[in-house]
Amino acid sequence: MPVTMTLVCVLGALVLFPPGDTEQQCLAPTISGAATVQAVRSHFQKRGKTVVTFVGYSGAGYEDEAALVARAGAVLDQLDPARTLVNIGATIDGIGAVYELARQKGFETTGIVSSQARTSNATLAPCAGTVFFIEDKSWGGLLDGTQTLSPTSKTIVEVSDRVVAIGGGDVAREEFMAAKALGKKTEFFAADMNHAIAQARAAKNAEPAPTDFRGALGVALARSGK
Repeated sequence: MPVTMTLVCVLGALVLFPPGDTEQQCLAPTISGAATVQAVRSHFQKRGKTVVTFVGYSGAGYEDEAALVARAGAVLDQLDPARTLVNIGATIDGIGAVYELARQKGFETTGIVSSQARTSNATLAPCAGTVFFIEDKSWGGLLDGTQTLSPTSKTIVEVSDRVVAIGGGDVAREEFMAAKALGKKTEFFAADMNHAIAQARAAKNAEPAPTDFRGALGVALARSGK
């Protein structure tokens, strides 16, 4: 008998799952009790896999979501699922779309996110795997008035062997630059944030309409010529 396939639309890309695999690969995330840099680092060391972290836009969204999925897919196709763990920021928005693609390709997934996400009841990506809520008074990036990474961003940078950025705002910029400064493998792919979301936010805050949608990381790299 022919095998029936389940069709799942992922941000404009069509992904095929064999019968039953959707449920197996996208169970509700497991929440880890580890909440400090040291505890999370210990967890990843025990897994014994290369940790590839994807950073980018979250709530700002992507102007071309299909291009996001295609770019992430190309990167994942170069990796060995048996030896690689895919880490992102746990929530479903923006770059969180990569979770489902990673699981469909057989990767173990994790999410590292600020405790602010739990306080605000942010929606976790169904395929996030094991999620770590880091005790943090901010969402990430630099601590106010300092050049020190927040606990969340510090954890992400420390456990990552490789950081792949597809676009990215302020937090992604700080994490990417910190990883780069530490000599970790980094890759950047330009991507516009969602234009409509950016324009709506500017209007809500009585700010001028934006004309540059490259994101803070894209702008920073363009200015540095790297």
